[in-house]
Amino acid sequence: MERMLLLKAIADETRMQILSLLLRHNYCVRALAKKLELSEGAVSQHLKVLREAGLLIGEKKGYFMHYDVNRDVLHALAADIEALARIEREACRPEAGECPSSEQKPCRLRKQNCSEEVKEFCHGKDIARGECSHERHGQCHRHKSE
Repeated sequence: MERMLLLKAIADETRMQILSLLLRHNYCVRALAKKLELSEGAVSQHLKVLREAGLLIGEKKGYFMHYDVNRDVLHALAADIEALARIEREACRPEAGECPSSEQKPCRLRKQNCSEEVKEFCHGKDIARGECSHERHGQCHRHKSE
């Protein structure tokens, strides 16, 4: 299962409606088209995307293909999303050189306590050299009066 392909497949509102319908009952293209008030061609294109993502299983009944949801794939995707939601945020540790850019602001306020290596990594080379670019560093005290 390719996660990105699955996520793109279910990102469309019509495809989500199709999945919801197919989770309750098996339908053919014609029945889905009537339920959704779409052309059979449009429904076929949506079904193709869902099939390529591995979300649908087709079963031929007479002249018509009836579709069902591959619940194993849906459960695996749900488990991946649950695992993603359980990831805990890690604290910024500038002393270890692990300060991501989104958490630099708190570090910048304590830059006088940082080692030269951390200053360069966390705050940029200009700060480590004792310089400052007020466009880049909104917290810069040297350029507050400008």
